Amino acid sequence: MINPRCEIINNSKTRTGFTLVELILAMSATMIVILIVGSLLVSGQKSWARTFNYANSKAQLDAIATTITFGAIGRKSNRLDYKLFEINGNTFSTVLPEDDPEEVVVGQAVEFHYWDTGLNDDILDTSITGTAYALFYLEGDTLMLDLGPYPPGGIDEDGSRFEGSSVKTLVLAQNVTALEFSHTTRNLQGDGKGCVRLNLTVADPNDNKLTTVTAATLLRNVWP
Repeated sequence: MINPRCEIINNSKTRTGFTLVELILAMSATMIVILIVGSLLVSGQKSWARTFNYANSKAQLDAIATTITFGAIGRKSNRLDYKLFEINGNTFSTVLPEDDPEEVVVGQAVEFHYWDTGLNDDILDTSITGTAYALFYLEGDTLMLDLGPYPPGGIDEDGSRFEGSSVKTLVLAQNVTALEFSHTTRNLQGDGKGCVRLNLTVADPNDNKLTTVTAATLLRNVWP
C-alpha cells in the first residue's frame, strides 16, 4: 500500500539547473550584446580615425596655417596704407569701387604694409607708412606670400611683382580651388577701412575633399 504522505513529498520536489534550450538562449543573448558593443567600438574607432585624418590632412593644415599667418600680419599692418589687387596674367591692378565710394570689392591679392624695426626718429616721419610689406597672391593653384622691404613694396608701377634678393617667398597653401580677398572701400581710390576678409578653399590631394575657411583681420595700426 502506498503511503499518501510519501507521494505528496515526492511530488513536491523542485527541479534545479538549466535545460539545454535555456543555455543556448542565454548564450545567444550574450553573443548579441557582445556583437552590438563590438560594432559600436569599431564604428567609434573608424569615426575617430576619419576625424583625426581630416584634422591632420594637408588641406586642413594649409588652411589653418594661412588663417594664422593672414591674421598675424594683418593685425600689425597700417590700416591707412594697404591695397587689394585683381590679377590678370602677371599684372596686378588696384581694385576700385564701381559706383559708390563705400563699396565691398573683391580681389585675388592683398598687400599689407607694416613696421619691422624698432621705434626711431626716422619712423616718426609721417611720410613713412611702413618699413616692410606682405603680399598674399595666387599663383596657379598655390597661395603665395612675398615678404620684403617697403619701399619699394610688392608691386611695381607697371603692375608686376617686385622680385629680388631682398624678397622672401613662402608657400602657404597648395591645391587652392578658390581664393578671394575683400574689404569695404572709403573712397574712389580704393582705400579701405582697415578690415580685410579672406575666403579660401583647398582640395585635399588624396581624396579631393574640400576645406573652406573664412577669416577676417582688423588692421590695428594707424600712422600718420
